[in-house]
Amino acid sequence: MPLPPTGRRRAYPALLLLVPLVAAACATSRPGTAQGTPAARASTPPVVADQPSAAATGRPTGTATPNGTASPGGTAAAPARAGLPHVFPVRARKVAYHPTHSAYPGTDIFADCGEPFVAVTDGTVLEVSRVDRFAPQGPRGPYNGGLSVSLLGDDGVRYYGSHLTEIADGVDAGARVRAGRQLGTVGRTGNANNVCHLHFGISPPCTGRDGWWIRRGVVWPAPYLDAWRRKINREPAAEVSAWHRRHGCPKAPGTAR
Repeated sequence: MPLPPTGRRRAYPALLLLVPLVAAACATSRPGTAQGTPAARASTPPVVADQPSAAATGRPTGTATPNGTASPGGTAAAPARAGLPHVFPVRARKVAYHPTHSAYPGTDIFADCGEPFVAVTDGTVLEVSRVDRFAPQGPRGPYNGGLSVSLLGDDGVRYYGSHLTEIADGVDAGARVRAGRQLGTVGRTGNANNVCHLHFGISPPCTGRDGWWIRRGVVWPAPYLDAWRRKINREPAAEVSAWHRRHGCPKAPGTAR
């Protein structure tokens, strides 16, 4: 599938009006009871839908796979560190996002195509999908993210961004990056419904039992995004660790645990 143009697409001032549209278009099957339902979260209603890169396998191999995804192999993650800097994942003057998302926790950050998507914190690139394999008639979930990058922060948290227009040079599995390093650019690949935005997810890494249903996000990012946008260093590690203790690494939606 040819990549979308990299030219910027202005969507202001009506960005927030697009959130319900994308929510309806991107929503997919729920990840089952392991992630809970929006109704069970009184303080954080469900959010707009996007799904992680279908190309990512979640299994460390150290080589690129035929679908364009690479994952690092043979390298153990560094011990989690507290007190790391955290920054807002899109570097742009105009951004908009909704506090909720459809079907599962995540956030769609609306900005012009071509705006920089940056590393939230110091860490190691886990997976990179440089091929858009999404097809409207294809399976729901695995390929929804289009071009994407996932980063394992030194805080032990995985940060995922998808629907990218392009991925920055040198951003490959195993690469070390610092907070604020550009990873790619906002785009509309995958099931982005032709709307420029970044799908942003926060989750624990689940080596060997991983997949798009975890990578796309398991805790609500909006409270952290709100803080980072105000230059407040709020850390999601405790919430992610608590979720992991409760749920472990659930299997794909529709399969037995």
